[in-house]
Amino acid sequence: MDVPRATHEDTAYIYGGAGSPESNVMITRRLFIGASAAALLGRRSESVAEPKVPRIGVLVGAAPPHPFGDAFRRGLRTLGYLEGQNIALEIRYTGGRADRAAELAAELVRLRADVIVTHFTQTTRAALAATRTIPIVMVVGAPVESGFVASLARPGGNATGLSGMDAEIAGKRLQVLRELNPRLERIAILGTTPTTNPYSGPYVADLRRAASSTDLRLVPVLIDGPDEFGRAFSEMAKAGAQAVIVQDHFDPHRVVLIELAAKYKIAYMSGTKETAAAGALVSLSPDWLGLYERAAVYVDRILKGARPETIPVEQATKFQLVLNLKTAKALGLKVPPSLLAQADEIVE
Repeated sequence: MDVPRATHEDTAYIYGGAGSPESNVMITRRLFIGASAAALLGRRSESVAEPKVPRIGVLVGAAPPHPFGDAFRRGLRTLGYLEGQNIALEIRYTGGRADRAAELAAELVRLRADVIVTHFTQTTRAALAATRTIPIVMVVGAPVESGFVASLARPGGNATGLSGMDAEIAGKRLQVLRELNPRLERIAILGTTPTTNPYSGPYVADLRRAASSTDLRLVPVLIDGPDEFGRAFSEMAKAGAQAVIVQDHFDPHRVVLIELAAKYKIAYMSGTKETAAAGALVSLSPDWLGLYERAAVYVDRILKGARPETIPVEQATKFQLVLNLKTAKALGLKVPPSLLAQADEIVE
């Protein structure tokens, strides 16, 4: 009997010893098809593997609780991002400490964050020191003056984002204080030393420029931390300051600051509406919550391929004025109707 030959569809014979053809072991078409199907399924499983979930690092320059996280999440949800499903968030709080900002920025780099979102100057500086390749979306007061971007229109590096123009509204702050107290002559500025928080430099500089065209005298009092609050207010009082503009860096300590301002009868202007609601005389600030929320738009653009160096920095266009009439009465100040009409919120 002739030994059957392998057809084109069969692959091979493996011959055994001498004997009939039935003793030969054939890799049949069935086995071949089974093996091919398994290989195809393997390749298909690779091709339909779940896509990589973007990891976003968030560095908040304050202690929790802070509104940044919730506002940023709202922005992400509006764009269709759901935490734990199609995006992962790594939120870290520095407590306002520069050393913690540096440590946490390095940690986010080690975690291979796809984008790092930063809140205010200290965290932005730390993130830029930690990486020049990972895109950074910042929400700060003075990005050009702080050296974070080359210009608002063309940032030029790995950082872009939003500017609260907090320093740039210095003139409006002085104007509001003068309207609240027409006899105002000396205004203190309570801020951090530049080594502690570099934002103090442009913050004080803008207030000086704004005051240069007026007869107001500024009294900068720069300190290293909250343990110097008592000494700072004592210095203000000795210098004859009738009002104080407090840098936002100290906002978490509003209760102590409000008590000291009341003790020395110094009108307290804050950069956050929460502080005015708690007892400061007045606050004038950008709509920070709106900016925190809008940071999600920048993250979305970067995840879709935009390069941060080409995305213009967006400036705040909405500002909020909050007046505390109870505190004004305690200071013997009468709020003019023109200012009441401008207020976004009035605390009575």
